[in-house]
Amino acid sequence: MFILALLAVSAARGEDLDSLALLVQRGDSMMQQYNTYEALKYYQQAYDLAQKRDSVYFSMNGDDPVNPTHRSYVPEDRVPRQIRLKLADCQYKRANYRQTAELLKNMPEDSLTHDAFRQLANSYKQQADMGSYMYWAGQLVKRYPMDGEVVAGLTLAYVQAEQPQNGVECAMRYFKADSTNIKVNRALADAYFVDRQFQKANAVFERLLQQGDSTFNTLYSAGMCYTKTDSLERAYQCLKPALWLSNMKHYGAAWRLGVVCIDTKRYDEGLASLSLALDLMKPDTAVMRAITLSQGEGYYLTNRFPEAVSAWKQHLTYNPNSVSTYYNIANALSYLIKDDEQAYQYYRQFLNLARQENKPTQKLVDMMLQAQKMVKYYEKKKK
Repeated sequence: MFILALLAVSAARGEDLDSLALLVQRGDSMMQQYNTYEALKYYQQAYDLAQKRDSVYFSMNGDDPVNPTHRSYVPEDRVPRQIRLKLADCQYKRANYRQTAELLKNMPEDSLTHDAFRQLANSYKQQADMGSYMYWAGQLVKRYPMDGEVVAGLTLAYVQAEQPQNGVECAMRYFKADSTNIKVNRALADAYFVDRQFQKANAVFERLLQQGDSTFNTLYSAGMCYTKTDSLERAYQCLKPALWLSNMKHYGAAWRLGVVCIDTKRYDEGLASLSLALDLMKPDTAVMRAITLSQGEGYYLTNRFPEAVSAWKQHLTYNPNSVSTYYNIANALSYLIKDDEQAYQYYRQFLNLARQENKPTQKLVDMMLQAQKMVKYYEKKKK
Protein backbone atom coordinates (compact mmCIF):
# COMPACT_ATOMS: atom_id res chain seq x y z
CA MET A 1 0.00 0.00 0.00
CA PHE A 2 1.41 3.40 -1.05
CA ILE A 3 1.34 5.86 1.83
CA LEU A 4 1.81 9.63 1.72
CA ALA A 5 2.52 11.66 4.84
CA LEU A 6 1.45 15.23 4.24
CA LEU A 7 3.62 17.33 6.53
CA ALA A 8 3.80 21.10 6.67
CA VAL A 9 7.40 22.18 7.06
CA SER A 10 7.78 24.01 10.32
CA ALA A 11 10.05 23.99 13.35
CA ALA A 12 7.14 23.07 15.60
CA ARG A 13 6.24 20.12 13.38
CA GLY A 14 9.83 18.93 13.41
CA GLU A 15 9.86 19.11 17.19
CA ASP A 16 6.69 16.99 17.24
CA LEU A 17 8.35 14.34 15.13
CA ASP A 18 11.46 14.40 17.28
CA SER A 19 9.32 14.03 20.42
CA LEU A 20 7.39 11.19 18.84
CA ALA A 21 10.55 9.32 17.91
CA LEU A 22 12.02 9.90 21.36
CA LEU A 23 8.90 8.57 23.11
CA VAL A 24 8.91 5.44 20.96
CA GLN A 25 12.63 4.89 21.60
CA ARG A 26 12.09 5.18 25.34
CA GLY A 27 9.18 2.74 25.13
CA ASP A 28 11.31 0.31 23.15
CA SER A 29 14.08 0.59 25.73
CA MET A 30 11.66 -0.24 28.54
CA MET A 31 10.31 -3.24 26.62
CA GLN A 32 13.84 -4.56 26.20
CA GLN A 33 14.08 -4.48 29.99
CA TYR A 34 10.67 -6.21 30.29
CA ASN A 35 9.33 -3.11 32.03
CA THR A 36 5.91 -2.93 30.44
CA TYR A 37 4.70 -0.52 33.13
CA GLU A 38 7.01 2.30 32.01
CA ALA A 39 6.85 1.27 28.35
CA LEU A 40 3.07 1.68 28.37
CA LYS A 41 3.43 5.29 29.53
CA TYR A 42 5.78 6.20 26.69
CA TYR A 43 3.82 4.38 23.98
CA GLN A 44 0.56 5.93 25.17
CA GLN A 45 2.13 9.39 25.09
CA ALA A 46 3.39 8.73 21.56
CA TYR A 47 -0.06 7.52 20.52
CA ASP A 48 -1.76 10.58 22.01
CA LEU A 49 0.77 12.94 20.41
CA ALA A 50 0.32 11.32 17.01
CA GLN A 51 -3.45 11.72 17.28
CA LYS A 52 -3.20 15.41 18.15
CA ARG A 53 -0.74 16.50 15.50
CA ASP A 54 -1.86 17.61 12.05
CA SER A 55 -0.09 14.85 10.11
CA VAL A 56 -2.68 12.72 8.36
CA TYR A 57 -1.77 9.46 6.67
CA PHE A 58 -3.47 8.59 3.40
CA SER A 59 -3.66 5.31 1.55
CA MET A 60 -4.29 5.04 -2.18
CA ASN A 61 -7.14 2.54 -1.83
CA GLY A 62 -10.46 2.24 -3.62
CA ASP A 63 -11.63 3.33 -7.04
CA ASP A 64 -13.49 6.52 -7.75
CA PRO A 65 -17.04 5.38 -8.70
CA VAL A 66 -17.38 8.32 -11.11
CA ASN A 67 -14.00 7.91 -12.79
CA PRO A 68 -12.81 4.26 -12.46
CA THR A 69 -9.36 5.17 -13.79
CA HIS A 70 -8.82 7.60 -10.94
CA ARG A 71 -7.36 6.28 -7.66
CA SER A 72 -8.80 8.23 -4.74
CA TYR A 73 -6.90 9.10 -1.59
CA VAL A 74 -8.56 7.52 1.47
CA PRO A 75 -7.70 8.84 4.95
CA GLU A 76 -6.28 5.95 6.96
CA ASP A 77 -5.08 6.92 10.41
CA ARG A 78 -3.43 9.75 12.27
CA VAL A 79 -1.39 7.21 14.25
CA PRO A 80 1.51 5.51 12.44
CA ARG A 81 1.05 1.76 12.16
CA GLN A 82 4.13 0.90 14.20
CA ILE A 83 3.07 3.02 17.18
CA ARG A 84 -0.36 1.38 17.23
CA LEU A 85 1.21 -2.09 17.03
CA LYS A 86 3.74 -1.33 19.77
CA LEU A 87 1.05 0.03 22.10
CA ALA A 88 -1.19 -2.97 21.40
CA ASP A 89 1.71 -5.37 22.03
CA CYS A 90 2.44 -3.69 25.37
CA GLN A 91 -1.23 -3.79 26.38
CA TYR A 92 -1.43 -7.46 25.43
CA LYS A 93 1.62 -8.36 27.52
CA ARG A 94 -0.11 -6.69 30.48
CA ALA A 95 -3.30 -8.71 29.87
CA ASN A 96 -5.27 -5.59 28.93
CA TYR A 97 -7.17 -7.58 26.32
CA ARG A 98 -10.04 -5.19 25.73
CA GLN A 99 -7.64 -2.33 24.96
CA THR A 100 -5.59 -4.60 22.70
CA ALA A 101 -8.64 -5.56 20.65
CA GLU A 102 -9.79 -1.94 20.38
CA LEU A 103 -6.39 -0.90 19.03
CA LEU A 104 -6.16 -3.66 16.44
CA LYS A 105 -9.66 -4.53 15.26
CA ASN A 106 -10.10 -1.56 12.90
CA MET A 107 -6.67 -1.76 11.30
CA PRO A 108 -6.57 -3.04 7.71
CA GLU A 109 -5.88 -6.77 7.91
CA ASP A 110 -2.89 -6.48 5.60
CA SER A 111 -1.40 -4.02 8.11
CA LEU A 112 -1.45 -6.57 10.92
CA THR A 113 1.69 -8.54 11.58
CA HIS A 114 1.34 -12.23 12.37
CA ASP A 115 1.91 -11.50 16.07
CA ALA A 116 -0.66 -8.69 16.03
CA PHE A 117 -3.18 -10.96 14.31
CA ARG A 118 -2.65 -13.55 17.04
CA GLN A 119 -2.97 -10.95 19.77
CA LEU A 120 -6.22 -9.70 18.30
CA ALA A 121 -7.77 -13.17 18.12
CA ASN A 122 -6.50 -14.23 21.53
CA SER A 123 -7.68 -10.98 23.13
CA TYR A 124 -11.24 -11.91 22.25
CA LYS A 125 -10.66 -15.46 23.50
CA GLN A 126 -9.39 -14.14 26.82
CA GLN A 127 -12.55 -12.05 27.13
CA ALA A 128 -14.66 -15.18 26.44
CA ASP A 129 -16.01 -13.56 23.25
CA MET A 130 -15.80 -16.80 21.30
CA GLY A 131 -17.73 -15.53 18.30
CA SER A 132 -15.17 -12.78 17.67
CA TYR A 133 -12.34 -15.16 18.47
CA MET A 134 -13.54 -17.66 15.87
CA TYR A 135 -13.88 -14.90 13.27
CA TRP A 136 -10.40 -13.47 13.76
CA ALA A 137 -8.75 -16.87 14.24
CA GLY A 138 -10.42 -17.94 11.00
CA GLN A 139 -9.06 -14.85 9.21
CA LEU A 140 -5.61 -15.57 10.61
CA VAL A 141 -5.69 -19.20 9.48
CA LYS A 142 -6.62 -18.08 5.95
CA ARG A 143 -3.42 -16.02 5.85
CA TYR A 144 -1.23 -18.39 7.86
CA PRO A 145 -2.69 -21.89 7.31
CA MET A 146 0.31 -23.62 8.93
CA ASP A 147 0.02 -21.84 12.27
CA GLY A 148 -0.72 -25.06 14.13
CA GLU A 149 -1.36 -23.43 17.50
CA VAL A 150 -4.10 -21.20 16.10
CA VAL A 151 -5.53 -24.08 14.02
CA ALA A 152 -5.78 -26.18 17.20
CA GLY A 153 -7.38 -23.33 19.15
CA LEU A 154 -9.90 -22.63 16.41
CA THR A 155 -10.76 -26.33 16.11
CA LEU A 156 -11.48 -26.56 19.84
CA ALA A 157 -13.52 -23.35 19.68
CA TYR A 158 -15.73 -24.95 17.04
CA VAL A 159 -16.10 -28.01 19.29
CA GLN A 160 -17.10 -25.85 22.26
CA ALA A 161 -19.59 -24.02 20.04
CA GLU A 162 -21.19 -27.36 19.17
CA GLN A 163 -19.87 -27.20 15.61
CA PRO A 164 -17.56 -30.24 15.67
CA GLN A 165 -17.90 -30.81 11.93
CA ASN A 166 -16.37 -27.38 11.31
CA GLY A 167 -13.63 -28.28 13.77
CA VAL A 168 -12.87 -31.46 11.84
CA GLU A 169 -12.67 -29.53 8.56
CA CYS A 170 -10.40 -26.90 10.11
CA ALA A 171 -7.98 -29.42 11.60
CA MET A 172 -8.00 -31.72 8.57
CA ARG A 173 -6.82 -28.94 6.25
CA TYR A 174 -3.70 -28.70 8.41
CA PHE A 175 -3.43 -32.44 9.04
CA LYS A 176 -3.15 -33.18 5.32
CA ALA A 177 0.05 -31.12 5.21
CA ASP A 178 1.42 -32.06 8.65
CA SER A 179 0.14 -35.05 10.61
CA THR A 180 2.72 -34.75 13.39
CA ASN A 181 1.57 -31.63 15.24
CA ILE A 182 0.45 -32.86 18.66
CA LYS A 183 -1.73 -29.82 19.45
CA VAL A 184 -3.62 -30.11 16.18
CA ASN A 185 -3.96 -33.89 16.56
CA ARG A 186 -5.40 -33.50 20.05
CA ALA A 187 -7.95 -30.99 18.77
CA LEU A 188 -8.81 -33.18 15.77
CA ALA A 189 -9.35 -36.22 18.00
CA ASP A 190 -11.66 -34.21 20.26
CA ALA A 191 -13.60 -32.91 17.25
CA TYR A 192 -14.05 -36.42 15.87
CA PHE A 193 -15.15 -37.66 19.31
CA VAL A 194 -17.77 -34.93 19.80
CA ASP A 195 -18.94 -35.50 16.22
CA ARG A 196 -19.38 -39.18 17.21
CA GLN A 197 -16.88 -40.38 14.61
CA PHE A 198 -15.33 -42.70 17.17
CA GLN A 199 -13.30 -44.92 14.84
CA LYS A 200 -11.59 -41.89 13.31
CA ALA A 201 -11.05 -40.43 16.77
CA ASN A 202 -9.46 -43.72 17.87
CA ALA A 203 -7.05 -43.56 14.94
CA VAL A 204 -5.91 -40.06 15.89
CA PHE A 205 -5.59 -41.02 19.57
CA GLU A 206 -3.44 -43.99 18.53
CA ARG A 207 -1.22 -41.62 16.58
CA LEU A 208 -0.91 -39.35 19.64
CA LEU A 209 0.02 -42.25 21.90
CA GLN A 210 2.61 -43.41 19.37
CA GLN A 211 4.01 -39.88 19.37
CA GLY A 212 4.55 -40.23 23.11
CA ASP A 213 1.70 -37.95 24.18
CA SER A 214 0.98 -39.36 27.63
CA THR A 215 -0.74 -36.39 29.27
CA PHE A 216 -3.81 -36.94 31.44
CA ASN A 217 -6.18 -35.33 28.95
CA THR A 218 -5.00 -37.49 26.06
CA LEU A 219 -5.08 -40.72 28.06
CA TYR A 220 -8.48 -39.99 29.59
CA SER A 221 -10.04 -38.89 26.30
CA ALA A 222 -8.55 -41.88 24.49
CA GLY A 223 -9.88 -44.22 27.15
CA MET A 224 -13.35 -42.69 26.87
CA CYS A 225 -13.22 -43.06 23.09
CA TYR A 226 -12.15 -46.70 23.22
CA THR A 227 -15.15 -47.51 25.41
CA LYS A 228 -17.38 -46.19 22.62
CA THR A 229 -15.98 -48.79 20.21
CA ASP A 230 -15.91 -51.62 22.77
CA SER A 231 -12.09 -51.66 22.71
CA LEU A 232 -12.15 -52.30 26.45
CA GLU A 233 -8.57 -53.54 26.84
CA ARG A 234 -7.24 -50.40 25.15
CA ALA A 235 -9.60 -48.34 27.30
CA TYR A 236 -8.20 -50.02 30.41
CA GLN A 237 -4.62 -49.36 29.28
CA CYS A 238 -5.42 -45.64 28.96
CA LEU A 239 -7.73 -45.03 31.91
CA LYS A 240 -5.54 -46.70 34.52
CA PRO A 241 -2.49 -44.44 33.96
CA ALA A 242 -4.83 -41.46 33.55
CA LEU A 243 -6.18 -42.05 37.06
CA TRP A 244 -2.64 -42.31 38.40
CA LEU A 245 -1.65 -39.07 36.66
CA SER A 246 -4.57 -37.33 38.39
CA ASN A 247 -3.12 -38.45 41.74
CA MET A 248 -6.26 -40.57 42.17
CA LYS A 249 -8.33 -37.36 42.33
CA HIS A 250 -10.37 -37.44 39.10
CA TYR A 251 -13.76 -39.01 39.78
CA GLY A 252 -14.51 -39.40 36.07
CA ALA A 253 -11.37 -41.44 35.48
CA ALA A 254 -12.08 -43.56 38.57
CA TRP A 255 -15.69 -44.12 37.51
CA ARG A 256 -14.88 -45.02 33.90
CA LEU A 257 -12.02 -47.27 34.94
CA GLY A 258 -14.30 -49.02 37.44
CA VAL A 259 -16.90 -49.71 34.77
CA VAL A 260 -14.27 -51.02 32.33
CA CYS A 261 -12.76 -53.24 35.04
CA ILE A 262 -16.13 -54.77 35.85
CA ASP A 263 -16.81 -55.35 32.14
CA THR A 264 -13.40 -57.05 31.74
CA LYS A 265 -13.88 -59.15 34.90
CA ARG A 266 -11.30 -57.29 36.98
CA TYR A 267 -13.87 -57.20 39.73
CA ASP A 268 -11.78 -56.26 42.77
CA GLU A 269 -10.01 -53.45 40.94
CA GLY A 270 -13.31 -52.27 39.48
CA LEU A 271 -15.08 -52.17 42.83
CA ALA A 272 -12.16 -50.28 44.38
CA SER A 273 -12.24 -47.70 41.56
CA LEU A 274 -16.00 -47.25 41.85
CA SER A 275 -15.71 -46.79 45.62
CA LEU A 276 -13.05 -44.17 45.00
CA ALA A 277 -15.32 -42.44 42.48
CA LEU A 278 -18.12 -42.28 45.06
CA ASP A 279 -15.77 -40.77 47.65
CA LEU A 280 -14.49 -38.21 45.15
CA MET A 281 -18.02 -37.17 44.20
CA LYS A 282 -19.02 -36.36 47.78
CA PRO A 283 -19.24 -32.59 48.31
CA ASP A 284 -16.70 -30.79 50.46
CA THR A 285 -18.13 -30.78 54.00
CA ALA A 286 -16.74 -27.37 54.99
CA VAL A 287 -18.11 -25.76 51.84
CA MET A 288 -21.50 -27.39 52.23
CA ARG A 289 -21.70 -26.21 55.84
CA ALA A 290 -21.18 -22.63 54.74
CA ILE A 291 -23.58 -22.89 51.80
CA THR A 292 -26.48 -24.46 53.69
CA LEU A 293 -26.10 -22.12 56.65
CA SER A 294 -26.19 -19.05 54.40
CA GLN A 295 -29.10 -20.54 52.45
CA GLY A 296 -31.11 -20.92 55.62
CA GLU A 297 -30.38 -17.36 56.67
CA GLY A 298 -31.30 -16.03 53.23
CA TYR A 299 -34.61 -17.89 53.16
CA TYR A 300 -35.41 -16.77 56.71
CA LEU A 301 -34.70 -13.11 56.00
CA THR A 302 -36.99 -13.22 52.94
CA ASN A 303 -39.83 -14.83 54.94
CA ARG A 304 -39.54 -18.17 53.14
CA PHE A 305 -39.67 -20.13 56.36
CA PRO A 306 -40.27 -23.72 55.12
CA GLU A 307 -37.28 -23.36 52.78
CA ALA A 308 -35.20 -21.95 55.65
CA VAL A 309 -36.01 -24.95 57.83
CA SER A 310 -35.19 -27.31 54.97
CA ALA A 311 -31.79 -25.64 54.41
CA TRP A 312 -30.99 -25.72 58.14
CA LYS A 313 -31.89 -29.40 58.32
CA GLN A 314 -29.52 -30.05 55.43
CA HIS A 315 -26.89 -28.04 57.29
CA LEU A 316 -27.16 -30.45 60.21
CA THR A 317 -26.16 -33.35 57.94
CA TYR A 318 -22.79 -31.61 57.48
CA ASN A 319 -22.61 -30.03 60.94
CA PRO A 320 -24.55 -32.26 63.35
CA ASN A 321 -23.22 -30.52 66.45
CA SER A 322 -24.52 -27.07 65.56
CA VAL A 323 -26.48 -26.20 68.71
CA SER A 324 -27.84 -22.91 67.36
CA THR A 325 -29.17 -24.56 64.20
CA TYR A 326 -31.39 -26.93 66.22
CA TYR A 327 -32.69 -23.92 68.15
CA ASN A 328 -33.38 -21.90 64.98
CA ILE A 329 -35.27 -24.80 63.43
CA ALA A 330 -37.34 -25.33 66.58
CA ASN A 331 -38.28 -21.64 66.79
CA ALA A 332 -39.21 -21.44 63.11
CA LEU A 333 -41.36 -24.55 63.38
CA SER A 334 -43.02 -23.31 66.57
CA TYR A 335 -43.71 -19.64 65.87
CA LEU A 336 -43.77 -19.36 62.09
CA ILE A 337 -44.79 -22.70 60.59
CA LYS A 338 -46.92 -23.87 63.52
CA ASP A 339 -45.73 -27.48 63.36
CA ASP A 340 -45.98 -28.35 67.06
CA GLU A 341 -44.80 -31.96 66.83
CA GLN A 342 -41.63 -31.18 64.92
CA ALA A 343 -40.95 -28.09 67.04
CA TYR A 344 -41.19 -30.22 70.21
CA GLN A 345 -38.71 -32.76 68.83
CA TYR A 346 -36.17 -30.12 67.77
CA TYR A 347 -36.37 -28.31 71.12
CA ARG A 348 -35.57 -31.62 72.82
CA GLN A 349 -32.67 -32.32 70.46
CA PHE A 350 -31.37 -28.81 71.11
CA LEU A 351 -31.50 -29.34 74.87
CA ASN A 352 -29.78 -32.74 74.68
CA LEU A 353 -26.90 -31.19 72.74
CA ALA A 354 -26.71 -27.92 74.71
CA ARG A 355 -26.46 -29.76 78.04
CA GLN A 356 -23.21 -31.31 76.86
CA GLU A 357 -21.52 -27.91 76.88
CA ASN A 358 -19.10 -27.67 79.83
CA LYS A 359 -19.06 -23.90 79.99
CA PRO A 360 -22.22 -22.55 78.34
CA THR A 361 -22.34 -18.86 77.55
CA GLN A 362 -25.05 -16.68 79.01
CA LYS A 363 -26.72 -16.57 75.63
CA LEU A 364 -26.83 -20.36 75.48
CA VAL A 365 -28.22 -20.51 79.02
CA ASP A 366 -31.03 -18.14 78.02
CA MET A 367 -31.75 -20.26 74.94
CA MET A 368 -31.92 -23.39 77.09
CA LEU A 369 -34.37 -21.76 79.52
CA GLN A 370 -36.62 -20.74 76.63
CA ALA A 371 -36.43 -24.23 75.10
CA GLN A 372 -37.32 -25.84 78.43
CA LYS A 373 -40.40 -23.63 78.66
CA MET A 374 -41.47 -24.64 75.17
CA VAL A 375 -40.94 -28.35 75.88
CA LYS A 376 -43.10 -28.09 79.00
CA TYR A 377 -45.71 -26.15 77.04
CA TYR A 378 -45.95 -28.87 74.36
CA GLU A 379 -45.99 -31.69 76.93
CA LYS A 380 -48.78 -29.99 78.80
CA LYS A 381 -50.64 -29.41 75.55
CA LYS A 382 -50.51 -33.14 74.72
CA LYS A 383 -52.26 -34.12 77.95
